[in-house]
Amino acid sequence: MANSADFAVTVETHYLATQSDPSQSHYVFAYIITINNYGNEAAQLLRRHWVITDSTGHVEEVRGDGVVGEQPLIRPGEHYRYSSGSVLKTPVGSMYGSYEFVGASGAVFAVPIEPFSLNVPDLVH
Repeated sequence: MANSADFAVTVETHYLATQSDPSQSHYVFAYIITINNYGNEAAQLLRRHWVITDSTGHVEEVRGDGVVGEQPLIRPGEHYRYSSGSVLKTPVGSMYGSYEFVGASGAVFAVPIEPFSLNVPDLVH
């Protein structure tokens, strides 16, 4: 039976300077997510939940079906990769969350997404 221990989520982040406007407190970040299924059962990603926090402590929660308009079925030994983005009012922030899956056996489980940083590179402190 598939469970959260069968899945690993990795994240790459990028600051999109050409889409950002620091003078307007508008910072755009892209992130690329890879979800690996190391288990023995296929599972379908049903829903996402994100908690996005900027450096002022402002929190935005995002919940929805699937990711980027899809609810992918990830078979054993396969991975699913997608890119998305987030806009912050500060040059530094963070995100964490979870994905809800249903395994082929019908078991529903959550896969946590560990916190990751969204940072404008080379900030002078």
